[in-house]
Amino acid sequence: MSGVLVSADEDSGVAVVTLNRPDRLNAVDLEMARELAGVWRELRFDDSVRAVVLTGAGERAFCTGIDRDTVVPQPNSPYAQEDPLLGIGPKANDLWKPVVAAVRGMACGGAFYLLGEAEFVVADTTAAFFDPHTTYGMVSAYESVLMAQRMPYGEVARMALMGTAERISARRAYEVGLVSELVAEGEALGAARACAAVIAGYPTEAVQGTVRALWAATEAGRSQGFALAPHLIALGNLTGERQARLFAGRRREYRVR
Repeated sequence: MSGVLVSADEDSGVAVVTLNRPDRLNAVDLEMARELAGVWRELRFDDSVRAVVLTGAGERAFCTGIDRDTVVPQPNSPYAQEDPLLGIGPKANDLWKPVVAAVRGMACGGAFYLLGEAEFVVADTTAAFFDPHTTYGMVSAYESVLMAQRMPYGEVARMALMGTAERISARRAYEVGLVSELVAEGEALGAARACAAVIAGYPTEAVQGTVRALWAATEAGRSQGFALAPHLIALGNLTGERQARLFAGRRREYRVR
């Protein structure tokens, strides 16, 4: 079964890209990472698609980042680092068609690679956002850089530093600007598709030019943060064995705010 589903409506010009590993909370493994990159590249050449909705299958999660069972081989060099999530977003694959994210359930960790490359986020009341990196002895680098383009500094810092002890509710995410529209349970996909259909009805050259301009507005800070990220991760991450021990001994309790 494919880890990524794509359906397109020629009448509206909207494609829906669905992360399709609900049994794994739509966590990304290496095959899914390759599929996502391929989907974005294919959509570049499909002129019938003028806007995209990105969502997750099932009711429990939009995406929970990289699958913890995934083994990512690393080069034997202090100057190189392999991060398969860097290539899973639309902008990373040079797609400038607008992407609207529809979030239901959890969105955490590596999910921010995707949310950070969407134009805006629609969420239902079940959505919850958190970043578990520090809890498990990992540096939140790329995720924090991307979210710093979407949320006030203090909110990003609190989310990254509080780790698994706290989750941002859909309401709070709306209040701080991460979510642009908050809808009733189960209605995020429909609301996101309605927005995408409106955008797809406008002249595509103007729309894509606007997307590119918006991305450029924050490109300098993002590029500087990304340039530092590999070094900070190399310095700050615990060994895989120590991370695994922290994960095995994790506490299940958390506060929602």
